[in-house]
Amino acid sequence: MRDSKLRHMIELCRRGHPYYRDAWRGVNLDAVQGIADLWRLPLTPKRLLMERPAEFRLDCPDLPVAERALWEVVHTTGSSGDPTPIYNTTYDYHGYLLLNRRVGEIAGIGERDVIANLFPLTAASMGAFMRSSTLAYACGAAVTAAMGGAPVGPFGVQKPMDEAVRVIERHRATVLWGVTSFVRRVLSRAAELGADIRSVRMCAVTGEASSAPLREDMRRLMREQGCAGSVVFDRYGSTESGGLAQCQEEGEWHNPAPELLYHEVVDPETGQPVSDGERGQLAITHLDRRGTVVLRYLVGDIISVKRDACPHCGRIGERLVGPVVRTKDLIKVKGMLINPAALLERLQRITALEEFQVVVEHANPDEPFPRDELVVRIAPGGGADPEATAAEVAAATQATIGVRPRVALEPRQAIYDAGRETKAVRFVDRRKH
Repeated sequence: MRDSKLRHMIELCRRGHPYYRDAWRGVNLDAVQGIADLWRLPLTPKRLLMERPAEFRLDCPDLPVAERALWEVVHTTGSSGDPTPIYNTTYDYHGYLLLNRRVGEIAGIGERDVIANLFPLTAASMGAFMRSSTLAYACGAAVTAAMGGAPVGPFGVQKPMDEAVRVIERHRATVLWGVTSFVRRVLSRAAELGADIRSVRMCAVTGEASSAPLREDMRRLMREQGCAGSVVFDRYGSTESGGLAQCQEEGEWHNPAPELLYHEVVDPETGQPVSDGERGQLAITHLDRRGTVVLRYLVGDIISVKRDACPHCGRIGERLVGPVVRTKDLIKVKGMLINPAALLERLQRITALEEFQVVVEHANPDEPFPRDELVVRIAPGGGADPEATAAEVAAATQATIGVRPRVALEPRQAIYDAGRETKAVRFVDRRKH
């Protein structure tokens, strides 16, 4: 089935895909008869979609209306700060409903659930905000929204964080769906307000890397408030492809729609797929889309894949295996190559921290050869000793990456204003390279 769909997808791209018609010149497309031949196609770097999104939109005027009509445009982060549009036809939206129905089946979300959409309203249509209602429709669940975010225009529809707590309480929400750090903040705020959130049984989180200790802290907050459950479903995916689901907490991520998506792990230097279980860069291929279409698209994550039957739920189709490492995150600081993901994971385990951000900058940027400085901005939680917390952060940073930081104590909202920002930015490189 996948072989047939891939051949049809390639044929449509030959006819009406501006980018691939040019990129595939000199490629023997007739030799690509199925998934086993996918390696014959060149890889697609993520930056090209970010820079030239319109060229990745299929244009085949002879297709049926449902395969041409634009149903929606969702956005993902772009290369220059401007969001990148992802175009979905009616056909694509129906496919996404199928994918979300399977996500619900795998994760255990169904028609008796009430989903609280805790994603913010944003200046461009954020995929995650819009997908919360799609998930609810597909699973037969109800959905309500907290309507947070920075104001856009004079309309005044955005609401403060406390309203997110009240929405959960008022509608007896069972599933909290949002960016990991914000969902944790809402759980903490509910405890401060003494709100009744006992109906909550699951947090479905996405949008940023999170550590096992952070997720366990969310479970602690749920248990302490007498919630109906303490499940944390960590969704992995992208606006370009949709979400993958865990059949158990801290488990591997299932591809819920193998007839729509194919995942391979490749060596980015050669373009060749690596063996199952071996780590490499993740590339996704659309097998049945009509709007924005990508094939062998490098997401930018280091991961591995399994293709045997899942030992927990028995499903077949590929499963992605962490830990997820962002390739763009491997950088040099003071001449040392470091992985910020390891540092962020370590800092997330410090329970006294309410918010933090790691910044690399030049200590004296006006000098001809300025030295690097690593700054950790922190906001300790209530009751924590600021000086002791700063000392713990400094020691943990040096032990993890071998660089001694400067620790700056700052107000929580100066680091991450959950009411105005989509998600917390945990690592920033301000140096001029």
